[in-house]
Amino acid sequence: MTERAVPFHCPYCGDEDLRPSEEDGPRGAGAAWECRACSRAFRLKFLGLLAPGAAGSAPSPSPPTAPSASDGGTP
Repeated sequence: MTERAVPFHCPYCGDEDLRPSEEDGPRGAGAAWECRACSRAFRLKFLGLLAPGAAGSAPSPSPPTAPSASDGGTP
C-alpha cells in the first residue's frame, strides 16, 4: 500500500490546486500537501478500517439546553 493518500480538494478552501509538499516528516506522520489557492499546508494520515457495523453506531446528539448566564443568556 502506498504511504501517500491523495486528496481531491483542500480541506480549508475547497480548491483543487494541490501539490505534494517537499517537507519530510517522520515515517507514519502522514503525507503533507500544499494548497496553492489559500497557501495552507496540511497532512493526511490513514487511521485504519472501521469494524463492520460501526458506520451507523454514532451516538445520538444530546438535546439542546437553554442558555445560562455564563453563555450570555438570562439566569
